[in-house]
Amino acid sequence: MKKQEYDDIIDLPHHVSQRYRQMSRKNRAAQFAPFAALTGYEASVKEEARLTEKRTELMEEQYDALNRKTAYLMKHVSEAITVSITYFLLDKKKSGGRYVTACGVISEVDEVEGVITMTDKKKIPMSDILSIDSDIFEDNTFTEI
Repeated sequence: MKKQEYDDIIDLPHHVSQRYRQMSRKNRAAQFAPFAALTGYEASVKEEARLTEKRTELMEEQYDALNRKTAYLMKHVSEAITVSITYFLLDKKKSGGRYVTACGVISEVDEVEGVITMTDKKKIPMSDILSIDSDIFEDNTFTEI
């Protein structure tokens, strides 16, 4: 039989340190676990795959109806009318964004700043609004200004 490379040490007993405690199997295995060679790669792939929407351009009739509703709400802001406002929320990381809907009562309409403030302190830019819905606009009680 041919002499093998490690024949001289193969049958030696396992070394046990007198100074340090033996490491648990779990901790020892963790040392050899695979590591993420490309840190942040998965997050980058997920971000790239995330979809955004493009802003919808309003037709002139839609824009006029939205202006009439906004004018009505400005005049009747003290009546605590419950509304549902759908607006475009710009994405901070990518081009585009998404449409979100805020429901509640309007506390202020600032025509100079172009912002509608809800009672929950949410500020909605008027230029981003797609639609305003409320029971008041569906009833016959809504009169255009």
